[in-house]
Amino acid sequence: MERTFVRRTGRMTGGQRKALETFLPVYGMPLHGKNGGNIDFGKIFGNANPIVMEIGFGTGEATAVIAENNPYINYVGIEVHTPGIGRLLMEIEERGLKNVRIMEHDAVEVFNIVKSESISGIHLFFPDPWPKKRHHKRRIIQKPFTDILASKLQDAGYLYMVTDWAEYADVALAELSMTVGLKNAYTRFAPPQIWRPKTKFEERAIADGREIRELFFNRVSSAKLS
Repeated sequence: MERTFVRRTGRMTGGQRKALETFLPVYGMPLHGKNGGNIDFGKIFGNANPIVMEIGFGTGEATAVIAENNPYINYVGIEVHTPGIGRLLMEIEERGLKNVRIMEHDAVEVFNIVKSESISGIHLFFPDPWPKKRHHKRRIIQKPFTDILASKLQDAGYLYMVTDWAEYADVALAELSMTVGLKNAYTRFAPPQIWRPKTKFEERAIADGREIRELFFNRVSSAKLS
């Protein structure tokens, strides 16, 4: 699969830069486990709590709130935008979060080394829609990558996507519906999940007249798919 992101350094504040230097060594996670094997989440977090992975957390605004409200769930945020990483690191420290770790890597590479049936949830809040047709192949939600995502979820685990790009929402709905092991929890699009906080990005999208669409799929065994 072609790389699904363009690495943009962007402008960083002094606080974000300091947070990267000071806290990324503490809260950052390596791409590979010991001897190049799968990631040992239990060892990294020091507990056996459920693991939820977020692809592209942006500024980490929603990540921090959700993690603070759910201290007995471990969250792994995947992001390559350094100012956003710095912002989330600041939030981790300010809120005293013990259940968040960050991976500064391509999500495709990360999920290739996540152990099968090892995580309880996947979040994708406003992933890059790659609106130009020639770039559609870079969209993160499409087969065969959705097959990989499904294989990493535990039974009854979930994949939750939110987008403000209607055409991408329709395509993602089709791709996820065709992914073996996933079943739509709703007829088509999901209602807003009350536990997900509304971000500044979402508020701007609504103000600009873009419709917010949500998709919520569960991992089910093949016996339950019929």
